[in-house]
Amino acid sequence: MKSIGFIGLGTMGAPMAKNLLRKGFPVTVYNRSLEKAEDLVALGATVSTTPAEAARDADVLITMLSNDTAIRQVFYDAYGVLEGLHSGMTIIDCSTISPHTSRTLYAELGEQGAFFLDAPVTGSKPAAMDGTLLFMVGGDEDVLASQDDVFRAMGSQVIYMGPAGSGSYAKLAHNTMVGINALGFIEGMALAAKANIHMEKFLAIVLAGSACSRQAELKGEKILDRNFDVQFSMQLMHKDLRIATQLTDLLQLTTPMLGMAKNMFEMGLSKGLGEQDLSAVVQVYEDWMGAPIQRSKVESNIEAILQAESSFVDRRKSIRLMMDIPLLLSVYQWEQEGAFSGQNIAGTLFDISESGLHIASSFPLAQDMFIVIHFPQEADLPPITGRIIRIQPDEDTFHYGCMLSGLPPSTRIKLEEYIRKQLQPKEEQVEQAELAESEASE
Repeated sequence: MKSIGFIGLGTMGAPMAKNLLRKGFPVTVYNRSLEKAEDLVALGATVSTTPAEAARDADVLITMLSNDTAIRQVFYDAYGVLEGLHSGMTIIDCSTISPHTSRTLYAELGEQGAFFLDAPVTGSKPAAMDGTLLFMVGGDEDVLASQDDVFRAMGSQVIYMGPAGSGSYAKLAHNTMVGINALGFIEGMALAAKANIHMEKFLAIVLAGSACSRQAELKGEKILDRNFDVQFSMQLMHKDLRIATQLTDLLQLTTPMLGMAKNMFEMGLSKGLGEQDLSAVVQVYEDWMGAPIQRSKVESNIEAILQAESSFVDRRKSIRLMMDIPLLLSVYQWEQEGAFSGQNIAGTLFDISESGLHIASSFPLAQDMFIVIHFPQEADLPPITGRIIRIQPDEDTFHYGCMLSGLPPSTRIKLEEYIRKQLQPKEEQVEQAELAESEASE
């Protein structure tokens, strides 16, 4: 059988090399961290100490490395692949690298009598383990046909894309979609979690509906279980999107979603999540939400919350009580780019509705202005953000309808309880007066 050299035993490379061994190919492996070769040695692999040694006796050399820099080092550094290169051998590069690097290797290795195929993969770690990877291949089609047995030992589909570099172009376009799809799925999950939707049920809806995607299938359960073990790392996802962005610049192609996706994964890298699975970018959304996206501990209680709110509002309307709860309002005004001014003003909570608060103040505010509402310390409530949606002047007082923004159900319940306690003495007084009036009329 063909002798195989294999360089790069990371998340994808190690299971790919194992499948070659299981299919009976003699395999010589090289990796900078030798401990990653131990499982392969147990399966019969031979370990080389340099890339040149891995290439020297190989009929086929397979590389699976992280980026262009790693590829250049493995091929061109001292004791690199070029020192072990020999005429007639085939190099199959399964890394995701720039098309320029792929075409350069095709040309330079061809000058020395070797064949080169750029053959990046899709399927991530599970497919690498199962031997069901899909290869998208650029290079000479007859060379690809001669290596069909090698590809079939590691994958289930091999698609010829065209001349050298075509496989790399296809992979970058593909991973652009992966990054955008992953963020679309996670953003939808964040919206459902913020609305207190039962997350397992919501995921079931996604998987059964038109929002379903491979990312939902691969990452949904991982996110709910807080399992960010690597199938495809965030730093590699960001690297691919960065190369794709450079490519679109060269092609003069406008790709706004690609740019946004790259920026989102950069935020994940800045949080130190680069070595975790790409789905760990959900933690960026969780920082914004102030809560994790995870399995629901109890059934969603939205209906109960809405029913309690409605009951409370109806009760308030029926006894027509006036509130007079003191508030401190923080008002911010945008001055110029990068600067704003703010001040605190006094107000009172005048009424409450299903969608917001009715606040009274002598200070004039503007429509659509955002304010931060601070309740008395005894309320033990966090600052609440609201937007002014209605203004009604009344002599020297302004009455403001204020829509609350992003108020968690738990905070809403706590707010209702606080107001109920404040109004309880007044309710009792009104009930006693109504009872006395009723008895007098009888």
